Amino acid sequence: MAIVYGFEELRKLQITELRTEARLFRHVKTGAELISLVNDDENKVFGIAFRTPPRDSTGIAHILEHSVLCGSRKYPVKEPFVELLKGSLKTFLNAFTYPDKTCYPVASQNVRDFYNLIDVYLDAVFYPRLTPWVLKQEGWHLDIEKPEDPLAFKGVVYNEMKGAYSSPDSVLAEYSQQSLFTDNTYGLDSGGDPRIIPDLTFDRFKTFHEKLYHPSNARIYFYGDDDPEERLRFVNEYLKDFERIDDIDSEVRLQPHFPNPKHITRPFAAEEGGKKGMFTINWLLTETTNPEMTLALHILEYILLGMPGSPLRKALIDSGLGEDIAGVGLEADLRQMYFSTGLKGIDVKDAPRIESLIFQTLSRLSVEGVDPGTIEAAVNTIEFRLRENNSGSLPRGLLLMLRALRTWLYGGDPFVLLAFEAPLEELKARVNAGEGLFESLIDRFFLNNTHYTTLLLKPDPELGEREAAAERARLKKIREGFSAEQLQSVIDETHELRRMQERPDPPESLAKIPSLTRDDLARENKTIPSELTEQNDTRMLCHDLFTNGILYLDLGFDLHLLPQKYLPYIPLFGRGLIEMGTEAEDYATFTQRISRKTGGIRPDFFTSSLQREARARLQADEAVSHADGGTEATAWMFLRGKSMVAQADDLLNIFRDMFLTVRLDNRERFRQMVLEEKARQEQKLVPSGHQIVNLRLRSHFSEADWAAEQMHGLSYLMFVRRLARDVEEDWNGVLNVLEEIRQTLVNRRGMFLNATLDGADRSQFEPLLKGFLGDLPSAPVSGVKWTPDAPPPFEGMTIPAQVNYVGKGANLFQSGYRFHGSTMVITRYLRNTWLWERVRVQGGAYGSFCMFDRFSGTLTFVSYRDPNLLKTIENFDRAADFLRSADLNEDELAKAVIGTIGDIDTHMLPDTKGYVSMLRHLTGDSDEIRQRMREEVLATTAEDFKAFADELDAVRERGLVKVLGAQGAIEESITHLGEWMQIFKVL
Repeated sequence: MAIVYGFEELRKLQITELRTEARLFRHVKTGAELISLVNDDENKVFGIAFRTPPRDSTGIAHILEHSVLCGSRKYPVKEPFVELLKGSLKTFLNAFTYPDKTCYPVASQNVRDFYNLIDVYLDAVFYPRLTPWVLKQEGWHLDIEKPEDPLAFKGVVYNEMKGAYSSPDSVLAEYSQQSLFTDNTYGLDSGGDPRIIPDLTFDRFKTFHEKLYHPSNARIYFYGDDDPEERLRFVNEYLKDFERIDDIDSEVRLQPHFPNPKHITRPFAAEEGGKKGMFTINWLLTETTNPEMTLALHILEYILLGMPGSPLRKALIDSGLGEDIAGVGLEADLRQMYFSTGLKGIDVKDAPRIESLIFQTLSRLSVEGVDPGTIEAAVNTIEFRLRENNSGSLPRGLLLMLRALRTWLYGGDPFVLLAFEAPLEELKARVNAGEGLFESLIDRFFLNNTHYTTLLLKPDPELGEREAAAERARLKKIREGFSAEQLQSVIDETHELRRMQERPDPPESLAKIPSLTRDDLARENKTIPSELTEQNDTRMLCHDLFTNGILYLDLGFDLHLLPQKYLPYIPLFGRGLIEMGTEAEDYATFTQRISRKTGGIRPDFFTSSLQREARARLQADEAVSHADGGTEATAWMFLRGKSMVAQADDLLNIFRDMFLTVRLDNRERFRQMVLEEKARQEQKLVPSGHQIVNLRLRSHFSEADWAAEQMHGLSYLMFVRRLARDVEEDWNGVLNVLEEIRQTLVNRRGMFLNATLDGADRSQFEPLLKGFLGDLPSAPVSGVKWTPDAPPPFEGMTIPAQVNYVGKGANLFQSGYRFHGSTMVITRYLRNTWLWERVRVQGGAYGSFCMFDRFSGTLTFVSYRDPNLLKTIENFDRAADFLRSADLNEDELAKAVIGTIGDIDTHMLPDTKGYVSMLRHLTGDSDEIRQRMREEVLATTAEDFKAFADELDAVRERGLVKVLGAQGAIEESITHLGEWMQIFKVL
């Protein structure tokens, strides 16, 4: 067998459904395995993964994932990862810790940039500079500035996991998994339990890397249109210096089967009273090695839970025992799959009733059989997803890598889940033969499976304080055990860590990071084909793009036709059109039809200030109606549908029935949706707290962000809580609002359509569209002027969490600033330098952002999972001084420009291209304006940075402050924040 750059080929396969040539190689000297997928995708992906099952919950694998990216043999700087963030054209750059593996993927459309990223990552994982100081920064350390100060635990991962343990849904998912796996690595927290993280020593940390980050334990992956031989040559340059190790102990052992189910009750931090509990039933299933079984279980998950009318979901929601579905559903990224479902927002005494309901529903399905229409809908949906291969904002190659690892990591065939055509056809044949496949799976894995657990999470309003008290007691005991010299040593180490974090990298070391130059950048923006037409009084954009036979159709409704008091109803109205049924079909049958005949329909919402030049043009045009241009913002609800072009008639018929015959008068179904919305909005407060704070800030400065906050922010949460009462007490009033919204919006003169499909298919689609539009109402439209009522300017919003989300912002246009493309470079640079170093590295927050909206002029600083509050605001305020003193050499400036161009040129799949093109049209963001912005980005100078510091002074001096976080932390800071800050409890 021929050896090519140290590799022997083990398998070669044409995966026709992915239009990909797949090869599997083994490195002869080390045993490392490598997948090489060759196709015409310009968005190239590389990844290296190691099997890293932890033996405890110290978060050792997670902390190591952070730490290996903090300097290496070839790149001896503090954080090569950040240097890549600053100046790469990357389309993806990150790392993931799973319960049994750690993955390091990168992606880029530029070949030279792609291999630069690979080089830094390979050097990082094989030759990291692991020191006690890195563990202190990324993992945990004792922190104290002065002898009189309290001792504290700090560290990036330590604080990240404090945030995770503050999220009830994260806790529920973690405890559900742990309940099933009591005897193997999946019963531990690979991310790290904050109570256990401080037990991690440097010696164990270093040894973990030495044993597991070796080529003999590695899985290496390539995808895209780069040279397949160069892949082997490049990787061999790293692997050739290692020797094979045959006794690496990284096996993921199987969990033995429980002879009897287990019932577990645990507390979580939440206010007592009302429906606050959470409950799941969790079943251990089977291994991932059988592709047909894995595919069948994904279809079964969709059958049971995937649609609003799915039998198990419907039974749970109709019961009224909870507010929303709980559990992860099917978990298929581990060696042994499991299934978890239940309810959140329950009265804890109802847990036995929920358990009985779940088993009764499954028993009924087993005996009576699954409805054939439901099976058809599930099979169609899963098949559509596989064939579309739509990865959203992620590279397609990344999702395929993670799918391959589901078998490859455990010694199985890496291609078996990629080549889906054969198992799909076999499964469809079994379904068509009527053999009762899904009923038998229900019997085997749910009804006759003793390896299951029930988990009840009870709200405990005192848990947070008990945990905080336990941490204080632990720190007090540690401190009492110190001699004066030992305490001083910890103080000295705290100061030394600060000095190391603040010390700049030597220029000669930074110069070693491979990078592109400005000459490597395209001077012209990529454009998206777009044609504006009109059909039956309705404006429409068409995009001639290759979509592999799929039609993407977006139907837009202008929200400026509605009074502002109706805005908070819009998310529920959008769901209601899809999920409440029609005059001919109840909601279960109607949503089943959507899944049977299409690739799905979902609501989406868009608000934006208009591009300044476009706004001026519209306001100067007296012929333009108020709805088209008499406002500073555009606001839309979209229904985004997709189908095969051959099914376009089915898609349009569904839309027709939805708009003309929707049954909005189903009070019980609407009540269910309101409770689901309430639960989901409450659930996202901790994982998405930075977004809540950012939107709340922005709502003061632009009509568009105010409208968005009414529909998605804290104001929306308050609204749905009130609406839940209104549905019970004034249903007729609620129904009248919903009907008025429908009658106003369903009007073809006020709609906007967006179609993305192959040009050759357009002639087949347009006659169908014309007939569809002809059936819709047509009436003159008249826009409504809104008068935003902003919340209080300074707010402390309290939740039961151990972390904070801190924000400060102002509108720069109000100070006379006019947008220049250099602002994109500067705010990105701030995010990756000052904020990264001060708020994340030194402050211990998991993240921090500086965001500027070039349409509204609003600039905001926001932190994420932050242990600090006042210190973070101080760092926001010092950003202007940092820019004034920044000494940018040409290399640093070039990196900042390159990274910004990478953001502008981000890779988009066809549906996203069409949608983005439409949004640009609606905001007046023309190709000419965007090209000028690109030229300004490319021409950015160091003087632009210093000049922008003056603009940041406005944020420091006039900025509003919002904090979402722990009540104690906010109250302790109130004397510094000012008595004018209004504190109120959110949860």
